[in-house]
Amino acid sequence: MVKDKRIQIRLINFSFKVFNADGTKNREVIRVTSLEIKINRYKEQLEAVVIYLNGTDMFLEHNWLVKYNPEVNWKNRTIQFTRYSELCKIKHQNIEFKTRRT
Repeated sequence: MVKDKRIQIRLINFSFKVFNADGTKNREVIRVTSLEIKINRYKEQLEAVVIYLNGTDMFLEHNWLVKYNPEVNWKNRTIQFTRYSELCKIKHQNIEFKTRRT
């Protein structure tokens, strides 16, 4: 996705290990990017790591998911943000992001 969307990335001066959900080791993270996530009227700036995810475009951090605690219905492809009423109920494909120019 980074290549396809021409997202600007930058190197960081340290690295850290990442493990997949199944416990296997992924590549070490050495690159990041600044993103803006937009869900309906809600916008938030994120600092995202860039890593190979084997066909998945994006993985939201555990801390972000805990903060917003969305209710996900995978079958209906909807996400309900019950703690933040301005986000309402949205279809998965309506989540957008864009890079922030630095």
